[in-house]
Amino acid sequence: MPPASPLATNLPHKQPLNCPKAFARKQPPSPPPKTAIPALRRPAVGIDLGTTKSCVGLFRDGKVEIISNKQGLRATPSCVAFTEMGRLMDEEAKNQAALNYPNTVFSAKRLLGRAYEDAAGNSQVQVSYKGAEKSFFPEEISAMILGNLKEMAEDYLGQPVTHAIITVPAYFNDSQRQATRDAGVIAGINVLRILNETTAAALAYSLHHPDNGERNVLIFDMGGGAVSVSVFSIDRGVVEVKATAGDSHLGGDDFDNCLVSFFMGEFLKKHRENISHDRRAVWRLRTACEAAKQTLSSSKKATISVDCLYKGINLQADITRAQFEHLCANLFQRVLKPVERVLQDAKLSQTQTDDVVVVGASTRIPRIREILQDFFGGQPLNQLLNVDEAVASGAAVQAAILMENRSEVARNLLALDVASVLIGIETATGKMHGLVKRFLGAVPSKDPSLDAGGLCLYLAGRLGSDPSNSPSCPVSPA
Repeated sequence: MPPASPLATNLPHKQPLNCPKAFARKQPPSPPPKTAIPALRRPAVGIDLGTTKSCVGLFRDGKVEIISNKQGLRATPSCVAFTEMGRLMDEEAKNQAALNYPNTVFSAKRLLGRAYEDAAGNSQVQVSYKGAEKSFFPEEISAMILGNLKEMAEDYLGQPVTHAIITVPAYFNDSQRQATRDAGVIAGINVLRILNETTAAALAYSLHHPDNGERNVLIFDMGGGAVSVSVFSIDRGVVEVKATAGDSHLGGDDFDNCLVSFFMGEFLKKHRENISHDRRAVWRLRTACEAAKQTLSSSKKATISVDCLYKGINLQADITRAQFEHLCANLFQRVLKPVERVLQDAKLSQTQTDDVVVVGASTRIPRIREILQDFFGGQPLNQLLNVDEAVASGAAVQAAILMENRSEVARNLLALDVASVLIGIETATGKMHGLVKRFLGAVPSKDPSLDAGGLCLYLAGRLGSDPSNSPSCPVSPA
């Protein structure tokens, strides 16, 4: 199977705190003078930093405004291209990828906060830029994307924008969240909060359901790179996360991969030519497969046509929705796993779930919606929210609340999120005792049996992890 992007094979990663040189090289720009805008009237935006596309929104005058890019599109490709002349962003970067594939970077979000090196031991993105070989950390690539979104907001508002909330998948761990925050700092953004994408969507949902009483709401978010699922208790604007789960390798990119692999195989059978080593050919095929996938969301049949794909040979083929669902059967089988897990953690059944909300561009795939609707006993899915803009909308609302730039609409909204790490203590017996469980409601446990003569606070990825391998903060006994 071909990689989802150049990053999958040649984009390495190290955590930003282990890479001081990267940050020495990329200092955030100086913020605007404090007198330029009154403190509580500075605009704050919400940013949905996506794997394949990103979105930025602003909440003012009681509503969310999604900001368009230079091409007039409200969802901006999350890619960066490096050329002899300079750096290209969003649509311009994506459109030239076929001619400049080795120097066009996609899906950097998938490697944020991950300890990764390629086969050659490199830990940075290697590109040719203005006639020289350059190296960038994934945080720096993400910072370029965030900086572009920041500039879009500034052009739209006609004034500096330095404050933002940035969203991440609910399953992101502490190092991934810190890497995202670091990217924001490099871009010159004061990151007000790192917010879970599903929590942002829940805030957007609450705007449309302000007085419906207490409801158990499941939000299923599938974008280009991953699935995030969360269960919320929502009551008169109070949004409380009960549990969350996800799959970091189940998104639109993975469905594209299935189609690319299939048509590469068909091309090999028919023409005895293997195109897997030709990056330009693979990218052109991938672009055609992505378009076909989108067509199949509204039609029963799609045509894939690529002129001179390889050695002057054209590719012309049809694919039906039934064929697509068969090719991607193994991916569809994974859709319900995080849903089942999150319901189990929240101690809820399907019948106790009042609303199922779908967001993220990949939820347009009909089979995804069928699987979810069947699992919940035929209950219609809530499709009120714009799947592309819901996360940015909720983030914009939260940003306005934190900046105290509120309207009557958002004044009573409150989000109670989950902890991204297990928070626990090491007792006098040398054992770790969890106080706040990872990805569950952030309510400390009460246990009178604890012997806390000497304490050490630990942040760990999961229960049962070795405290000696976890970041810690010693607490002196009284």
